[in-house]
Amino acid sequence: MRCSQCGFEAAQGAAFCSRCGARLFAPRPAAVREYALLKIRPSLWNCANVFILGVFVIGIGARTLYVQHDLWRIAFGIIGAGILIIAGGLLGNRATGWSVTSDRIIERRGLLAVSRREMELADIRSVEVSQRLFQRMLGLGDVTIASAASTDFMIRMNHIARPNEVAETVRKARLKRLA
Repeated sequence: MRCSQCGFEAAQGAAFCSRCGARLFAPRPAAVREYALLKIRPSLWNCANVFILGVFVIGIGARTLYVQHDLWRIAFGIIGAGILIIAGGLLGNRATGWSVTSDRIIERRGLLAVSRREMELADIRSVEVSQRLFQRMLGLGDVTIASAASTDFMIRMNHIARPNEVAETVRKARLKRLA
């Protein structure tokens, strides 16, 4: 590397010129591209209550159709409402997702109107995993990632599979980012 002050050819990796003492500026490294580490979606157990309600409504429609044949239009309307409830639950579950990349965590919510929140890995203050009894039985849990930039800024991943592995991946990515 050549000194910008005196033109002396300094040793590779030297911080200062050995002839004049001027600071040598190393060439900037090539830009490191961001890459995805993990994509996370809530478990379908997240909307189990919606599925139960939809099946219950479909059952009421089927019973109405079976008991009173002359109310078939109403019965099929009730069955259709139950199917719409289940489809709405599936779409609502699909509307939330998180991505862990080499630089940040991205939270996306919504289908038509989408909101997006990002947190730099270097700004992470803490990663917490909580599992209630029923979640532990199913292998689910909640991961809460708090930001050091603001006390109110958190990303909550609710009802996700393998929460301890997700927390460990975030921790390792953060340590790698800080290194």
